[in-house]
Amino acid sequence: MDSARTFESIVIIFNPNSTGDAPKLAEELRDRLTALLGYPADVTLQPTRHAGHAVELARVAASVAGDVLVVSVSGDGGYNEVVNGVVQSGNPRAVCAVMAAGNANDHRRTTRTQPLEEAIAEGNVRHIDLLKIHTGQAGDSTAEYAHSYIGFGLTPVMAIDLEKGSKGALKEMVSVMRTFAKFKPFEIRQTDGKRRKFDSLVFANIPEMAKYATISEADNNPSDGKFEVVLFPHVPKWRILLMALRAATQGLGDQPSFRTYEFTALKPLPYQIDGEVKTVAANTKVKVESAASALATLG
Repeated sequence: MDSARTFESIVIIFNPNSTGDAPKLAEELRDRLTALLGYPADVTLQPTRHAGHAVELARVAASVAGDVLVVSVSGDGGYNEVVNGVVQSGNPRAVCAVMAAGNANDHRRTTRTQPLEEAIAEGNVRHIDLLKIHTGQAGDSTAEYAHSYIGFGLTPVMAIDLEKGSKGALKEMVSVMRTFAKFKPFEIRQTDGKRRKFDSLVFANIPEMAKYATISEADNNPSDGKFEVVLFPHVPKWRILLMALRAATQGLGDQPSFRTYEFTALKPLPYQIDGEVKTVAANTKVKVESAASALATLG
């Protein structure tokens, strides 16, 4: 952990059209920090205007010279945008934090150490790993960062269906079952040259995802320079249900850890990165690696 930090600028980014309480939570956090901080700091609110806008806002906010804190009042997807914007700024003194205001909030739930406003006032900054994903050939490969997980197969397919439907435990369960009934496995080519079918492939920097599932041991360390790989080879659907039940009740147990993992997507393949769904084109090389201690954070 770093020595206690103070911030010249604190920028709070939120979606004003959030279905949750993001605008209210952002305003309350600003007011509490104004009263709680023992030093002068410029605390401002930055509402987003469209999808992806948080990346731009965070990059601009973090590009200011000196010590700056960028707070995302959001769920995992909104925080992903802020993290990527701060990384793009290249400012080694920039710090990220998240106040939970979304549906799953996996990252905040699994990495929380203390109330956010207290952590900001005390300046308790620590460094954790990020997942870095490259899609494409070397030289023209694009790179994105994930603070928590990247999932292929069942994970993004269900996420797409949940996003189309309504929120709520019962409705979410109906959406999951409807999608599961139509789900088909995907095929990739691994580094040994062999083609294999999978139902799910998840790269995880945290032990839990989707609010209910424990995908690796609880002592999963987000600062060890490695990530866990959770593989579900293609099996009959009843066996997938058993594995999902195990994840939701007792957890999947120990999972193998890697610093780098590569494969080739043979057909267009959706993936979920911290709650946001994207797609890899056919015949695209995918490389996931650990960006050790790349994220300065608190809370």
